Amino acid sequence: MKVKHLKYILFFTLLVTYSLQGSAQKPYNILWLSCEDIGPIMSAYGTSGIETPNIDRLAKEGILFSKAYATVGVCAPSRSSIITGMYPISIGAHNMRTGDHWGFHTPEEEHYETCIKVKDKTGRNVPQYSVVPPAEVRCFTEYLRAAGYFCTNNAKCDYQFNCPITAWDEVGNDAHYQHRAKEQPFFAVFNHGITHESQIWKRQSEPLTVDTNVIRIPDYYANIPVVRRDVGRKYANIEELDAQIGEWLQKLEEEDLLDRTIIFFWSDHGGPLLRQKRAVGNSGLRVPLIVRFPDKIQAGTVVDDIVSLMDLGPTVLSLAGIQPPDYMHGKAFFGSYKAENAHPYAFGSADRFDEHTQMSRSVLDGRYVYIRNYLLDQPYTYPLYYREQIEMTRELITLNQQGQLSGDASYIFQQSLPREELYDLEHDPDEVHNLANHPDYQDKLEELRNALCQWQLEMNDKGFIPEHDLVHLMWPNGIQPKTAAVRFTTENRYVSMTCATPGASIAYQKDNNIGTNLWELYSGPIILKKGKIVARAVRIGYQTSAINEIIVH
Repeated sequence: MKVKHLKYILFFTLLVTYSLQGSAQKPYNILWLSCEDIGPIMSAYGTSGIETPNIDRLAKEGILFSKAYATVGVCAPSRSSIITGMYPISIGAHNMRTGDHWGFHTPEEEHYETCIKVKDKTGRNVPQYSVVPPAEVRCFTEYLRAAGYFCTNNAKCDYQFNCPITAWDEVGNDAHYQHRAKEQPFFAVFNHGITHESQIWKRQSEPLTVDTNVIRIPDYYANIPVVRRDVGRKYANIEELDAQIGEWLQKLEEEDLLDRTIIFFWSDHGGPLLRQKRAVGNSGLRVPLIVRFPDKIQAGTVVDDIVSLMDLGPTVLSLAGIQPPDYMHGKAFFGSYKAENAHPYAFGSADRFDEHTQMSRSVLDGRYVYIRNYLLDQPYTYPLYYREQIEMTRELITLNQQGQLSGDASYIFQQSLPREELYDLEHDPDEVHNLANHPDYQDKLEELRNALCQWQLEMNDKGFIPEHDLVHLMWPNGIQPKTAAVRFTTENRYVSMTCATPGASIAYQKDNNIGTNLWELYSGPIILKKGKIVARAVRIGYQTSAINEIIVH
C-alpha cells in the first residue's frame, strides 16, 4: 500500500492512540534499533544486489518512510538533533565533534582538552567543549521517565554534550530493558555499529557476501576494482546488520514482546563512503526509516511525506500520550499529538568535520536538492584523515592528482565550491549535474533559496559565529558553567527539591541506590518516612552540581 500524505492515515493514528490510551495498565513498549552510516541501501527500498530479508520483514509488517532525512550527514550533530528534537544550528551543536561524548561519562569523568589542533574559520584555537543549548532544552527521554517509562540506551550517546545523569535509567554497554520493574513499559535504544564508516577498513579482510559485479556504483566514482570492493564491503556490512535485526525479531518473539512493542529502525545519517558521509545533499542526509506496530496496522504502507530524524523524539512522546514541548522543532508523525502538517522541506547543515572547517546549508523537497556553500576557496573533496583510512578514498584522491579521472567521476574533485548547487534527483540521483545556472530551473532555484534563507533566519543559524567565539558564548571566558546545588524542603514527610540554575534537571538516589550510578529523575515531591536522599542537578552543557543530601529521622 502506498500513502502519499500522512493526513491520509489519520484513521490509523486514531487507532494507535486508542490502543495506547485504552491499555492504560499496559502501554506499548518502544524499541529503537538504530544503525550508523547508511542510506536506504536495502532491498526494501528497491536496491538490487543486496539481500536484507529481516529489514524487508519489518517493512512488510510496518510502515516505510521513503523521504526520511538526517539534519547533518555525520553522527554527533545528527544525534544532538535526535535527543533534543532541535536543529543543530539552532543550539550550537553543528560542529563535529565538540568533545569526548561518544559514550556516557559520570560527572566526575567528564573532561575537556584545551588544545586538540583544531582551528575555526578564523584560524583560532577550538578546545573541546560541551554544547549549551537554551535553558528549556532537555533530552526528550526525561519526559518519558517522568511518565513512568524505563529508559535505556545501549550504548552510543554522542550528543555533543556529556550525557546528563537524568537522561536515562541505564546507559552503557550493559543497559537493557530487561532490568526494568515488572510490567513497567520501556523505551530502549540499541545501536548497531557494524555499518559504521570504520568497518569498511576494519572488516576489509572479511569475506564478501555480495556479488561486486552486480552492485551499482554511483556515477561520482570511477568504476575500478578497489571501488567495487569497498562498495561491496558496504553492502556486505548492511547484510550483516540485517542478520542482527533478525536476531532481534527472534528475541522479541521468544520474550513475547513483539506484539507489545513498537519498533523503529533507522540510521543516523547517510554514508559511509566518500561524498556520502558528511555530505549536505541527498547522499549524506537521506536515511532508512521503518516503523512496525505490534498489531501490524497499515502493514506494507509507504509514506512519501518528508520526515526528519529530529521528529523521532516528539513521535515517541506522542505515542506515549505525552505532548511534545512547544520549543522542539521536530514534529510527531504518529500518536495522540501527531502534527497536522508534515514538513514541506528537509534542511541540512555541514560545518566543521574534525580538523576541517567548512560551511554549507541545504534544503530538499523530496525531488530537488539545493545547496548554498559559504566557504568557496576549498576543494569539494577536502583532506580528512579519518575517512582516508578507506583504501578506495586514497586511490581516488591519487587518481585525481594524476589527472586520470574524467566525466562524472571527477565531479567531486573540483578545486573550489560553487556558491549554489541544484540537483534533480529524478534524473540525476547521484547529484553530479548542477542545474543552478540552468535557465529552465530558476523558479525552483528561487523557491528553495528563499526557503533556506527563511529557515536560517528562523533558526538564528549559529554557523555564522566562528567556533572559537561560540565556545566563549556558551562557556564565558572558556570556563564551563556549573549547575547550582540542589536545595531540599520538607513538609509532612514530603521532600521537595529545587535548583537555582534555569533549565536544570534533578537526579536523586535513596536507599540501596545511594553510591551507585543509578539515578532516579525528580519530577515531584517524594514521600520519605525515614532515611536519606542524595541529589544533584544538571543543565545540559553545564558541570553537574555537587551532591547534597537530606536525612529524615
